[in-house]
Amino acid sequence: MTMRRKWLALAVAAACSGGAMAAPDDERAKVEMLHETTLSLIQLLVEQGVLKQEAADAMLKKAQQQAAEKTAQARAAETEAGKAEAGKDVVRVVYVPETVKREIREQVRQEVVAQAKQERWGDVNAVPEWLDRLKWEGDIRLRYQGDLFADGNAPEYSFQTAGQAIGNTTEDRQRERLRMRLGLNANVASGVDAGIRITTGNTTDPVSTNQTLGNTGNKYSLALDRAFLKLRPVDDLTLWGGRIPNPFFSTDLVWDEDLNFEGAAVSYAPGALDPQRVFKPFVTAGVFPLQEVEQSLGVKAKDKWLYGAQVGLEWAPSTRARFKAGAGYYDYRNISGVANQALHDIQFNQAAPQFRQKGNSLFNIDNDGNVNTNLWALAADYQIANLTLVADFAEFFPIHIIGSFDWARNVGFDQGKILARSGQAIEEETDGYQVKLTIGHPTFKYVDDHEWQAYIGYRYLERDAVLDAFTDSDFHLGGTNAKGFMLGGSYALYKNTWLSAKWMSSDEISGLPLSIDVFQLDLNARF
Repeated sequence: MTMRRKWLALAVAAACSGGAMAAPDDERAKVEMLHETTLSLIQLLVEQGVLKQEAADAMLKKAQQQAAEKTAQARAAETEAGKAEAGKDVVRVVYVPETVKREIREQVRQEVVAQAKQERWGDVNAVPEWLDRLKWEGDIRLRYQGDLFADGNAPEYSFQTAGQAIGNTTEDRQRERLRMRLGLNANVASGVDAGIRITTGNTTDPVSTNQTLGNTGNKYSLALDRAFLKLRPVDDLTLWGGRIPNPFFSTDLVWDEDLNFEGAAVSYAPGALDPQRVFKPFVTAGVFPLQEVEQSLGVKAKDKWLYGAQVGLEWAPSTRARFKAGAGYYDYRNISGVANQALHDIQFNQAAPQFRQKGNSLFNIDNDGNVNTNLWALAADYQIANLTLVADFAEFFPIHIIGSFDWARNVGFDQGKILARSGQAIEEETDGYQVKLTIGHPTFKYVDDHEWQAYIGYRYLERDAVLDAFTDSDFHLGGTNAKGFMLGGSYALYKNTWLSAKWMSSDEISGLPLSIDVFQLDLNARF
């Protein structure tokens, strides 16, 4: 029991015992002694820091009001009795009735018991109630990365003259990198949760949270990676708003695993919380602003948006087999470029994307009269149809065999519109797919089981199949117009600590030659 609880218990005991000891012959004296003792105890509690002065004043004021009401009732009763005995010489002594004292004692007892329950008196391991509604999560990853370029690659300036954001194509690069993420999820109320997460990385890169070591000792910056509210008005319905995790069932063919979405999303998944249910359908939809443009007389570019929807089904015919499929459609609005017409015109400069990796078809929208500067924008429209399939077999539990297939096509590609806006006749390259086979433990929890995982996969992603800004940033060092395989594995060293390695080898599908091999060795810790 803490010192504060001891003082409160002493005060209650003194008040209660003082009332019980009062005898009829000296009732008034006992009441006055009880009054003075209570005042002294309250003042002592204030001096010891157990009660604040404001709380003590409020307690005394409330007690005085109640005493005044009871005294008034007693006097009224005495007045009526006095009228009945008019003319008699009777000396009366006003005192607090026993019933009033019992009521005061009971009220104090209830308040103390309620406070004891709320603050968990007697529980040495107890923490404040609000801490139970907070959940911390985080991870740290140390990475060695080697980027290896083929001797036959075209030089970087050849790509740059066509607007591709490529800084190096010929010189191998060795990097040590760090990623740290720290998140807090708070249960605000029943059905209401809030989440925030901070991370390392560049604030202008939505698909990477890596920090490259070697900054001459300079400190790293942190970025707000997530900030959202999640509402669950009923068990099967979830509403998201803010900067939220990816709400769609997907692989990294379309969406990089580090990408978060800005906007609002809704998901309806009847039976998702029922482990006995065999069929679990789901529907997800969202509206996400990509770039807000303040229009004026000199700015005519429009706001850029992403609208997404996905329907799917999870089927679990047994505890050893699970299948999940999702069909999605992602519609980008106002992201293609608009050429500035008049000389020195900058009305549509903001039609150029704020972030690109490499691969998508581009054209120059600049018209400032300087032949040495160009402003590159997307030539095509992007409306992505996407099909994702995953099959998980656990016949050799705890070992799983997981196969996945992801396919995407840009159905918004229109050669006529591209020719009109850019003056270029661009061939249609709008398909992409990825297959992957994983064997081992799906997650790492218990190091005593020697948990491990290995996988192999192949990716083929044409130039305009998806938006190059949001696809995987590791394969081919990011972007589209790449094909090749990936091979990797992981092994648990300790609980929530594992070592992983990954090799990715890719070549260009069309255009200038560009072959890149990437090797990554990671030490991961999750907490």
